[in-house]
Amino acid sequence: MPEAYLQRDQPPGVPPLELTGERTLPDVPEENYWFRRHLVVYEWTAARVRGLDVVDMACGEGYGADALARAGARSVVGVDANPEAHEHARLRYGGEGLRFDRDLVDGWEGEVDAVCFLQTIEHVEEPGAVLEHFKRLLRPGGTAYVSTPNVLTLAPKGAERSGNPWHVREYRAEEFAGLLSAHFSHVELHGLFHARKLRLHDWALKAGWDAVHPRVGLTGWFYGWFTPAISVRDFRLRPGSPAQLQKALDFVAVCRP
Repeated sequence: MPEAYLQRDQPPGVPPLELTGERTLPDVPEENYWFRRHLVVYEWTAARVRGLDVVDMACGEGYGADALARAGARSVVGVDANPEAHEHARLRYGGEGLRFDRDLVDGWEGEVDAVCFLQTIEHVEEPGAVLEHFKRLLRPGGTAYVSTPNVLTLAPKGAERSGNPWHVREYRAEEFAGLLSAHFSHVELHGLFHARKLRLHDWALKAGWDAVHPRVGLTGWFYGWFTPAISVRDFRLRPGSPAQLQKALDFVAVCRP
């Protein structure tokens, strides 16, 4: 049986969640790369929604909704249908202006200035209907922030998709931009890339690092340090056209009706 990973060091009374691959989690050292890769986009978005009413759709564990609230959003609602994730988020995160609703992303109703839907559209059977629902939730001048992984960098070389069982569809840049443009009149696309020590690690891999560390017995020691040490500063976002973002890790779109 594969090893189960549970969140560590949760506050008293907060049940830890198990890492299943459906969503990323904080407080799991082995998952830190993916958690920081998600968190950096939440923090980037949070800087753009200060003073606004926001809904975080498919909020999962709740860390993203909490990041939006702590950065100064006027109010944040985290929406997730999973009962364990909802209960964990409700118990762990709180504070003025932050609440969690257990609901489907296409069933929640409200009026907001911003919708966040990060790393989830690839899980959706009917993304067009979901995007239309989000558009109806937005007040005049509102914005939807939508992100998804780039299938060209997520899937193994030559494969059509990553094999993640939770993903219904994975997108290339032009496919993602086309989907969003069918529902929003203005779509601004950004790509997420490695920076700092992750960029150095990429260079090391190109130089043959994966052939070296097992031979000299450094694998456990190195990655036992390296993976937990990754921070949001080891990623960067930059705008571009679909053609310019072919090598991005993830796509982040700013969408306005």
